[in-house]
Amino acid sequence: MTTPREELLPSTRRALLHRVATAQTEGRSPSLVAAVARDGELVWAGGRSMVDGHEPDENVQYRIGSITKTFTAVLVMRLRDEGVLDLNDPLEKHLPGTGAGEATIAELLAHTGGLAAETPGEWWERTPGTDRPELADVLGEAPFKHPVGRRHHYSNPGYTLLGSLVEALRGAPWEDVLRREVLEPLGLTRTSAQPQAPHADGWAVHPWADVMMPEPAEDLGLMAPAGQLWSTTADLVRFGHFLVTGDDRVLGADSVREMRTPAAPLPTGEWDRAYGLGVDLLRWDKGSLAGHGGSLPGFLAALWVSEADGVAAVALANCTSGPPVAALAIDLVKIVSEAEPRIPEPWRPLSEVDQKVLELAGPWYWGTQVLVLRLTAEGGVELGPLSGWGRQARFRPNGDGTWTGLNGYYAGELLEAVRRPDGSVSHLDLGSFVFTREPYDEGAPIPGGVDPQGWRGF
Repeated sequence: MTTPREELLPSTRRALLHRVATAQTEGRSPSLVAAVARDGELVWAGGRSMVDGHEPDENVQYRIGSITKTFTAVLVMRLRDEGVLDLNDPLEKHLPGTGAGEATIAELLAHTGGLAAETPGEWWERTPGTDRPELADVLGEAPFKHPVGRRHHYSNPGYTLLGSLVEALRGAPWEDVLRREVLEPLGLTRTSAQPQAPHADGWAVHPWADVMMPEPAEDLGLMAPAGQLWSTTADLVRFGHFLVTGDDRVLGADSVREMRTPAAPLPTGEWDRAYGLGVDLLRWDKGSLAGHGGSLPGFLAALWVSEADGVAAVALANCTSGPPVAALAIDLVKIVSEAEPRIPEPWRPLSEVDQKVLELAGPWYWGTQVLVLRLTAEGGVELGPLSGWGRQARFRPNGDGTWTGLNGYYAGELLEAVRRPDGSVSHLDLGSFVFTREPYDEGAPIPGGVDPQGWRGF
């Protein structure tokens, strides 16, 4: 990936560097590295280090902890897209005998499978994976802490099960499958299960004194799909772009959009927050962010991307605690998107239009509420209120004169233009709602009928 840093204004670059430098100093991290990409191109990278003249760059590896889970989720979604499994399948169907097989694959992806947050026994992040050679060692005798499907409860063992599922269905180690099916196609040459030079060492910084000690870097064994990977800021911002646009060599746009769709609510804080399928989701004042955080002894990591702004940011540190890298990465997204907002593409007319679809454009009424249907690219449509608040959604064409909702209240619902025998449009049907060209049009099948006296004063 090239680094055309001159594309950002000097004031923006300085603001980014200042934010990173402040985080490294106040967080007392031995080093901290960050990068920002816009529309998939790296536009800024910077780092700070306790050693003068040895600032890390975008090609230095750090351990990324639970960002690994998003990579594992991509592998599972690939299996779904190939028809090998259904997300509603119970795990038992494909990986029998675990003792946790009643949870569905979707529930494991969204952390709603009811499983424990951690493994039994010693802290798995600071002990070798050989201490847990079997799934029984990862799950323990009582793997469930909550009813299956009832609540979001973050689970590292859940992603161990998903990694084992990938291995069982692919007939190869998780690491090999990941490299072959995701890392190599996306050009993530500096992402690996084991550290590759140049890489940072992990440190623990004393909470009350400016001294530190090295942290162990254990091979996590079966737990690898939950947190094993090492990567760089350059690779991760490229991966962040993929999570927005997709790549047909790995996962298409519809599948990564599904990953970014809320599947489980999380507690509300400064942002409304939810979890998708292997992707953390935040809503902030300009829209929504998707990504993931990660930590292992000696390392902190965060990746966030704004689809609306086309901006992805990554922050990595080599200390067990200290700098709030998640907030830092979000701030880097905000700095670029607010200081240098995306310049919109020139307006251009549609290259072609179906006259039967064009006929549907304009105002429609749901009862007395006025909505507008607009045509979008590639045969899609949008339906939303003429003004103010109300339900609105985008729809993709199905190729048979119907459309399927992509977002909001109407996500997954079918939109159809119902025609009379002479071919003229009677009304729109959207999940049983009837939309007409006039409020309570007498010529349309209004549920409950229309008062025969019609409109009148009082």
